[in-house]
Amino acid sequence: MKAFTDWDHLTFAHPFFFILLLLIPVMIWWEQKGRKDANPSLRLTTISGLKTIQGGAKARFRPALLWLRLVAILMLIVALARPQSTNATSLSDSDGIDIVLSMDISGSMMAEDFEPNRLEAAKKVALDFVDKRPNDRMGLVIFASESFTMCPITIDHNVVKEQIKQIRAGLLVDGTAIGYGLATAVDRLRNSKAESKVIILMTDGISNSGDIAPETALEMAKTYKMKVYTIGVGTKGQALMPIPTPMGIVKQMQEVKIDEDLLRKIATETGGRYFRATGNNSLERIYADIDKMEKTKVEMTSYKYYTELFFPFAMIAILCLTLELALRYTVFRTVT
Repeated sequence: MKAFTDWDHLTFAHPFFFILLLLIPVMIWWEQKGRKDANPSLRLTTISGLKTIQGGAKARFRPALLWLRLVAILMLIVALARPQSTNATSLSDSDGIDIVLSMDISGSMMAEDFEPNRLEAAKKVALDFVDKRPNDRMGLVIFASESFTMCPITIDHNVVKEQIKQIRAGLLVDGTAIGYGLATAVDRLRNSKAESKVIILMTDGISNSGDIAPETALEMAKTYKMKVYTIGVGTKGQALMPIPTPMGIVKQMQEVKIDEDLLRKIATETGGRYFRATGNNSLERIYADIDKMEKTKVEMTSYKYYTELFFPFAMIAILCLTLELALRYTVFRTVT
């Protein structure tokens, strides 16, 4: 019964049969014409005496024969149109990309040349980037003078986003260990079976700490055939930065220093690309460009199942015709 009331999934295999519905008004006209021709006319001077004569039961119910035939024809036409209930199933097959975001969280990431600062701006675009990659597995690494895996690669993007939101300055000892940041990201991806493995490394400074040199981490990435996109974050010139002093944190204008040559080398030798973000808008455009360059191939396969519904209509048509014929040649039989 549900299949008959679910109009969104009800279709007809042969809808052209509905043109036969034009037969119904023709049959009604023909029946009325036949009745008129079959009844001879008689002239009377008055009909006052006839008004008291009540028609018999057969006369009152005889039009039911016509309605039974009309219902039978209607049901037969619907059955010929082959009503069907459809049920579609879609299966997706994607060649997913495994991506690790490696983010610098050193103290300089609190510089205010971005709104409200570099770190918060980076978190915002990272969250948007994760939302745009529903078919990819994601991971998150943070680094300062050391590195830490906030989230191993997973398809559960809600977990990744929650960890991005938890990022703040001061989680690690201050410093900039680009080698650690890259090496830890490589370690997260080295056992990946994905056809494409990508690292997005973002920093705003020059490598000044860590036991793993950036060049060593670069060789590791090349060995495991990982593509690295590097992003230098910071305006050109000077930026207002928080500086720790014995009296507390003091904001001062400081020169922005980014090792662009190193970041460009890492990107070029792994088949990636280097970007320089000087503000919120440019950082958003960079992530949008990376999203376009690393497209995931998704194949959708749809299966549609049909359930035939003509049988109940055909049965109603047969029953109505059978009942009409039975009544016509028994109860409503006429003598000619």
